[in-house]
Amino acid sequence: FALECLLLCYSYAVSSKIEPFYKGGKVQVSKDENYIFCTCGSRINVLEISTGKIVHSVEHDDQEDITSFALSSDDELLVTASRALLLKQWDWRQAQCTRSWRAIHTAPVASMDFDSTSTLLATGGCDGTIKIWDVVKQYCTHNLRGSSGVVHLVQFHPDISRLKLFSSSMDCSIWMWDLSTSLCVCMLQSHYSAVTSLSFSPDGDTMISSGRDKICTVWDLKQQNAKRAIPVYEAVEGVIFLPENQDFSQIGVKNPKLHFVTAGSKGILRVWDPNTARCVFSQTLGTVSVKKDDEEGEEEEKKDDNPRSLTHLLLLPASSRLATVTAEHNITLYQLAGLTTLQQFVGYNDEVLDVKFLGKDDSHIVVATNSCQLKVFELLTNSCQILYGHTDTVLSLDVFRKGSLFASCAKDRSVCVWQMDSGHVRCVARGTSHTNAVGCISCSRMKASFVASGSLDCTVKVWDLPADLTAAEESIQQLTLRTTEKAHDKDVNSVAVSPNDKLLASASQDRTAKLWSLAGEGNLGLLGVFRGHRRGVWTVCFSPVDQVLATSSADGTTKLWSLQDFSCLKTFEGHDASVLKVIFVSRGTQLLTSGSDGLVKLWTIKTNECVKTLDAHQDKVWGLHGNRRDNRMVTGSADSNITVWEVMCIYVPPLPLCVCVCVCACVEALLRYCGVWNTNAKNCQDAQVVLQVLLTHVPPEELLQYQGARTHLEGLVPYTERHMQRIGRLLQASMFLNYMWQKMRDRGDVENREGEDRDSGQDEDPSSPLEDEEEEDADVSTTRRVSARIQSKEGGKTNGRHPSVSEESSEEEDMDEEEEEEAGKAAKRLSASSTLSQTIAS
Repeated sequence: FALECLLLCYSYAVSSKIEPFYKGGKVQVSKDENYIFCTCGSRINVLEISTGKIVHSVEHDDQEDITSFALSSDDELLVTASRALLLKQWDWRQAQCTRSWRAIHTAPVASMDFDSTSTLLATGGCDGTIKIWDVVKQYCTHNLRGSSGVVHLVQFHPDISRLKLFSSSMDCSIWMWDLSTSLCVCMLQSHYSAVTSLSFSPDGDTMISSGRDKICTVWDLKQQNAKRAIPVYEAVEGVIFLPENQDFSQIGVKNPKLHFVTAGSKGILRVWDPNTARCVFSQTLGTVSVKKDDEEGEEEEKKDDNPRSLTHLLLLPASSRLATVTAEHNITLYQLAGLTTLQQFVGYNDEVLDVKFLGKDDSHIVVATNSCQLKVFELLTNSCQILYGHTDTVLSLDVFRKGSLFASCAKDRSVCVWQMDSGHVRCVARGTSHTNAVGCISCSRMKASFVASGSLDCTVKVWDLPADLTAAEESIQQLTLRTTEKAHDKDVNSVAVSPNDKLLASASQDRTAKLWSLAGEGNLGLLGVFRGHRRGVWTVCFSPVDQVLATSSADGTTKLWSLQDFSCLKTFEGHDASVLKVIFVSRGTQLLTSGSDGLVKLWTIKTNECVKTLDAHQDKVWGLHGNRRDNRMVTGSADSNITVWEVMCIYVPPLPLCVCVCVCACVEALLRYCGVWNTNAKNCQDAQVVLQVLLTHVPPEELLQYQGARTHLEGLVPYTERHMQRIGRLLQASMFLNYMWQKMRDRGDVENREGEDRDSGQDEDPSSPLEDEEEEDADVSTTRRVSARIQSKEGGKTNGRHPSVSEESSEEEDMDEEEEEEAGKAAKRLSASSTLSQTIAS
């Protein structure tokens, strides 16, 4: 019944958001291993690992970027450093700044670390100095000088009784400081590039360091020399020793001796035996092999910006987990025993290029960003699965009807088909035939049989899917190219398949959209061209119920086209910038459009009216999609935000339905509400509707038996009479306007006919000025009669309220004068209208 009453959507409300929480910089895990602290501009966001949600956030008032931070070992204190050279101490659970002080450094702080007692804080600055702070007594205890350049690494020895601090700067050496004397006791030199991380053995006598020179060095701290330098053949950003007394046989550890794990530019975790300098385990990640020619292969080898490269490696010893951070700001948690993936969080989506609902019940969304990775989010928990298959930026997505199969296309000239099974997504088919970046894709609607793609090479291709996509679970099948058509003169921006799979529409930068026939097995057949946009067409979309097509363009307009004669039916104007996406909602009765101004607009097709403007993004809204139940939509923008919206709809007829349900119990209350509503002209219609339902369904005798019913009904009478009089006056005024307009049309028709007679060369005499004067006199007399009739009605009503005879006579005299004045005014208006009608006719 609710679906039958559903008429139109009038607005959307934000249901949930996926926002950036990490944009690069330091990452630290709390001691209890429940939270991850991430840098995000001028904020520190606290991510709860179990839910994947931001539960706390602290932000600098001056909006200066945070350069470093440190969390105390007892998880009580959080100290941040900003570019304003301020240190701030926070109660991060309450998001309150408890203390702030000048850092004394002459340049921003680059690194920070707390000791194991949560008393001493070390800060390394870009000015080459290191300062030690007593956060309890609130003073600076040490000022260590001598480092050359930026001190990008400071770390206390875990055994505080040794009072040792390790630091590294641009000289690629590791400085070991004795805090009891404030002197550097030795410089550990082995690396030829920046030292990125340090890790200590459980007994504290052995340390391992990693660097971007592709070397890890094991140090004997007692002898203060290097025991072994191990080449790892990748720039290493993080290194840790494996904990003792645990079984790591699944990752190649066969003896109880020390082993360490590295994370670096290759994007994989590897386990090493320092005694033999050999890698005993290397993580494998599923990829899609891409055939390249020799030149492309050489370029790929030279590329250093691997999106999988790891920038941080963190140990969670209590729960036997590892955390890694990638160059694209993705955080992944692994089970330490087998290095299997547990959770993935996306800290920053960069520019969102497309987003679609996914899953049989639309429980997930798949997102294409300014990256070669695809991200699948579970909406309930925000957990993410990162998909690797393309080698360049993914540009467009589309989902098949059942929701478990979707397709993607990218700048690497390829088309991929993905399948979701029990929440896990894998690539099942792939096609490569385009000669340039593939910018748009569309899936068949009736059944999962084919996909259509459009490219910057100006062609449209149709691909047939393999008959059985589950035949080989691990291998990737090839898509069969059915046909290729040179569709446009410029880039193809969008393609769409009709609901019956018989038509294909394409939109291009050449300002046109085209309709193609898909019925045959051979080439595409051109049916017609839609012309009318002044700039490139961004999107094309079929209506789910009517034979119409919607297009959106860079000229700021959205147009509806007829599929029968290719004519433009309607044009929707309202965006001040390019309209990037358009979709049908509310069973084809409304449109949703998104623009490069960050706005999303809801349109009613019947009235050409913009019902609602949604402002939730700060940049281009590239992604716009509605779910299959038509009660939610999702938007993705270049500002890295993804917003899920819930629909807010109008139901008809809601008011009589509610009254009929509760009429037996709430009649007296309804009468009281009607009395209040009826006092205002804005709400009087609602009051009269409720009153009509009550009087229709409840007998008068029964109605008067309710307590207070007589009082409420008596209170309704005077206001109802006043509303009736107001409506009567409005009706009279509207009739007078109709009369004037009809006279203007009649006069214009007469003059048109006379003009035609003169043009045809007829000899009849034109109408004399006397005849014109007679017509005008007739109009004036008619106007007088109408005015007199209106005045007489108003006078009669006045006489009813004032029965005095003398007052009646005076009113009649006043009325005569008023009639004369009104007649004169009417004559002037009639003369002006006659002139206007002549102008319109000419």
